[in-house]
Amino acid sequence: MKMPTCLPKPRVALPVALVALASAACAPVPPAPGEARDAVVARWGAPTARYTLPAGERLEYATGPFGRTTWMIDLDAGGRVTGARQVLNEAHFAAFQARAPGMSRDELLRTLGTPGERQRVGWRNDEVWSWRYPTNDCLWFQVTIDLAANTVRDAGYGIDWTCDKPTAADRS
Repeated sequence: MKMPTCLPKPRVALPVALVALASAACAPVPPAPGEARDAVVARWGAPTARYTLPAGERLEYATGPFGRTTWMIDLDAGGRVTGARQVLNEAHFAAFQARAPGMSRDELLRTLGTPGERQRVGWRNDEVWSWRYPTNDCLWFQVTIDLAANTVRDAGYGIDWTCDKPTAADRS
């Protein structure tokens, strides 16, 4: 995915660590209301998913599976931006949890975007979808899907397995 850059290319050699640190601190500049769809796609690249809305379209820009952001850019019927937001954050998760149980799988995707991981859970015929998000803790947000009903069962936080890899001391 082509994300917008926020730093000009350096004209002089800089230590790699300094460039990496500066780049990590940058966030993409969200499109302005009224901006045309073609301009958004030219700047941000092809969306990772597209969703139909009652009055237009939503473009998803997910950075998963190990990325920690998903931008949703809403367009009206004429293809103009009506809003843009990064949806992988605790405030958005709290609002989501209040209305999650019973939500359709399609609505879940329109709300949080493509998950970083999907894992089947045996005996209940469920699937757990997980999203990494910007946090200092080693957590991700997880949603359980009831596959028989094709709806959200519940949602909450879990430990990100990539943060707790076994060490040599753990194996002895």
